[in-house]
Amino acid sequence: MKQLLSFIVISMMLVVCQNASAREKATKPAKPSALQCAAFSPYVGKLNPDYGAHPSKELIDQLLDKLIKETPFRCIMTYGVMNGLEYTFAAAEARHIKVIAIIWLDDDIAVNSRSITAGIEVAKAYPKTIIKLSCGSEVRTRHNYAFDGEITRCIDALRNAGVSQPITTIDTWWEWCNRVSPCHITNFGAKVDWIGINVFPWWENKHSDVLPCTPANKAADFHIARIEQLRRTYPGKEIILTEFGWPNGPEGGIETNKFTQQRCGVAGKKNQALVVKSTFKKLAEKGWSGVVFEAFSENWKPGEEGDFGNFWGICQGEPPYTCLRF
Repeated sequence: MKQLLSFIVISMMLVVCQNASAREKATKPAKPSALQCAAFSPYVGKLNPDYGAHPSKELIDQLLDKLIKETPFRCIMTYGVMNGLEYTFAAAEARHIKVIAIIWLDDDIAVNSRSITAGIEVAKAYPKTIIKLSCGSEVRTRHNYAFDGEITRCIDALRNAGVSQPITTIDTWWEWCNRVSPCHITNFGAKVDWIGINVFPWWENKHSDVLPCTPANKAADFHIARIEQLRRTYPGKEIILTEFGWPNGPEGGIETNKFTQQRCGVAGKKNQALVVKSTFKKLAEKGWSGVVFEAFSENWKPGEEGDFGNFWGICQGEPPYTCLRF
């Protein structure tokens, strides 16, 4: 009898525990799926965003098909909503590709106005494909604080238009730290829904006297450390690594730090693969999202990027657009 009573008591306890566990699972909010995306700019070959022909629909289709066929990416981040780039969203939707869309902002106010209007139009036209929006990319990095008003104008316009997507302004991790260490909140912190940070230890290796030496095998840890800094600074905000990467060439090329003369960044295909794969692995372990820079190499890249500017793509910038194997 005692054994029977003990069995009944234990059974009842198990039922209670199982019910409590079920209730906990039912009430606990589901964790959003982490995004693994590629930065997509179709200015391959001889195309240049500053002049000349715009990317054609046929080219955009071809590049997206290549990305689907040869890489695991089903999410892209785009850099503009005009000059032929607006077709990207229809092409992405047809292929079930999700998009983080950047409304490009620069120093021409009239062009910015057209860009904001076009951004609202595509955001409303493709609410299931465009999942996040950004008012500009590295506006502060490129222009200091001169166009903060344009960022605010864009954010306000999107809010007033009633777009459904969460909004940010993407910039480097240092700008989101308000250019101080430890990080301080910027005046955009309260205005945005999420925070997009661009992190490139490759360029820190050249330009930073604080973090001057990060080899390829330490890059993933560098990325994670910067995200953790920003998560502490902006609790409750989703932090997305909106650009990271490593140049695949010229093979064996090295940057020298202008302060310390250290030579820690070595370009090459193996190092690029190491950085991309190890970073996505660590991000996935934490349930965080990231965007590799970039899908296709771009020959037009400006001269200040030196010999390495047109070697960032995980796919080549010339036909047949061969991609890194994952």
